[in-house]
Amino acid sequence: MAFSNSQPPFVSPIVPFTGAIQGGLQDGLEITVNGAVLYSSGNRFAVNFQTGYSSDDIAFHFNPRFEEGGYVVCNTKQKGCWGSEERKKQMPFQMGSPFDLRFLVQSSGFQVTVNGSLFMQYSHRVPFHRVDTISVTGAVTLKFISFQPSGVRAANQAPITQTVIHTVHSPGQMFPNPTIPPMAYPNPTYPMPFFTSIPGGLYPSKSIIVSGTILPSAQRFHINLRSGSDIAFHLNPRFDENAVVRNTQVSGSWGPEERSLTQKMPFFQGQSFLVWIMCEGHCLKVAVNGQHLLDYCHRLRNLPAINSLEVAGDVQLTQVHT
Repeated sequence: MAFSNSQPPFVSPIVPFTGAIQGGLQDGLEITVNGAVLYSSGNRFAVNFQTGYSSDDIAFHFNPRFEEGGYVVCNTKQKGCWGSEERKKQMPFQMGSPFDLRFLVQSSGFQVTVNGSLFMQYSHRVPFHRVDTISVTGAVTLKFISFQPSGVRAANQAPITQTVIHTVHSPGQMFPNPTIPPMAYPNPTYPMPFFTSIPGGLYPSKSIIVSGTILPSAQRFHINLRSGSDIAFHLNPRFDENAVVRNTQVSGSWGPEERSLTQKMPFFQGQSFLVWIMCEGHCLKVAVNGQHLLDYCHRLRNLPAINSLEVAGDVQLTQVHT
């Protein structure tokens, strides 16, 4: 099942990690590396944008070093030979702490953002279209590496924010592309029910991720995408009915339920889950634990007005990305 033209992210990859960038780097592509710095004997980590799985040709080497007060080294390697280093005497990462690191490919260079703040620009030394691989090494653990293609956000759209809890590892599957914005939500637990905004509302290619653990005694939980007091999309796994119910509520009245699935119930009491919702022009696509589950045709057509997320019921949340 194809999910737009977006590349699925790598979820919970093991470090050291090397993976392909489908179609190579393109102007406007944004790559998010989300994880945490480890307390370990290692005092460095690196993210490399390179040609193939060999480390002989690295277009951009991003290398934070926790020594001498902390600094970041950037460089380019061609045919096995390093160029001149660029050092930034600033350390935006903390050992033992989570981070959200974004690389935006621009025609002139890479724009690097750490935890929502612009950190640096690195001018291209070699044509960026040669890059088709990303690698991560060193003293980090990764939650995901995701890919946001160019042109998925309207030019006048508000900046995207993110809510993230770094407590439980997501399932280790390949998973359709989330839109992962920059900011970390530091609270170790989510209050339930949980509410957060969807800045800019929905639009084609917009993705939302909700992951957590279902309580062993769970009967039901739900994920709602709301437009004011209306519920544009109600996703409601029911263990007491062995069903996943979908619906829309307008002015307090529910529409017809949708219950049919092409596969068995993908949610299980006492187990973790990862729900991905991707907006397309005519419908929402929903995947669970990396597998496509259903399409839900839009009943409310004003997509930008669908701008808040609600999660409630018998679950404990571990990550929410809007």
